[in-house]
Amino acid sequence: MEPLIELNNLYYKYEDQSDADWAVDNINLEIDAGEFIAVVGHNGSGKSTLAKLLNGLLLPTKGEVMVGGKSTADEEELWEIRQQLGMVFQNPDNQLVANIVEEDVAFGPENLGLPSKEIKKRVKEALEVVGMAEYARHAPHKLSGGQKQRVAIAGVIAMRPDCLVFDEPTAMLDPVGRQEVIETVEQLNREENLTIIYITHFMDEIVKADRILVFEEGEVALSGTPAEVFSRIDRIKELALEVPQVTELAYELKKSGLDINGDIFSIDRLVEEICSLN
Repeated sequence: MEPLIELNNLYYKYEDQSDADWAVDNINLEIDAGEFIAVVGHNGSGKSTLAKLLNGLLLPTKGEVMVGGKSTADEEELWEIRQQLGMVFQNPDNQLVANIVEEDVAFGPENLGLPSKEIKKRVKEALEVVGMAEYARHAPHKLSGGQKQRVAIAGVIAMRPDCLVFDEPTAMLDPVGRQEVIETVEQLNREENLTIIYITHFMDEIVKADRILVFEEGEVALSGTPAEVFSRIDRIKELALEVPQVTELAYELKKSGLDINGDIFSIDRLVEEICSLN
């Protein structure tokens, strides 16, 4: 089975960049259907540029982006690629277009020219998936930040994409809103089998990813499972990032001589490890 997404010798340079600088620098990557891929890096590392390259908002300077076997450089394929690969951005207010939640979610399917009956079905299902069905007749501007972002996600999944790309979707949310969005993302991957590409600088949001790619100056500086990446604490700090606090605590305890597992991502797991020492 061919990968859902392929990046082949991918380069991108903005017009104001020097000849020696690349926003995305020779990325080669394959992503299979159903994977949960996390992309992390500090501001300016290239991760948001990558997001825009994935669905053709930007076109490669060199190399290619293939989605479902179609190239983003082919204008005739872009419409299908953007149906196949949905985008969720930072600010939920910029993604809401209607005065009623269900009308907002219906906007995408309506633009696909779907029959009214099918649109109603998709809207209902999408709102149920993100836990917002009871707000169908509410005004989006009266919702919390986390609820607005879940409505925005519903609007994308109502178009039935194979993959969702989240470009720092919790950057403007409070902790409660962040948790709502993270739980929704994990559910979409686990229960709906949607391929997820999740871009963030909050490391504690991606402990359940299949793979983590750490970007630095347009290149992949680290990659691997959460356990493999988070075990490189010193290297992560060199890249101006932080591992989840509980993981760093476990790392320091292990370094001080405590015989516990190093790949710990939750407080409950750390407590279990410590209690098992007695």
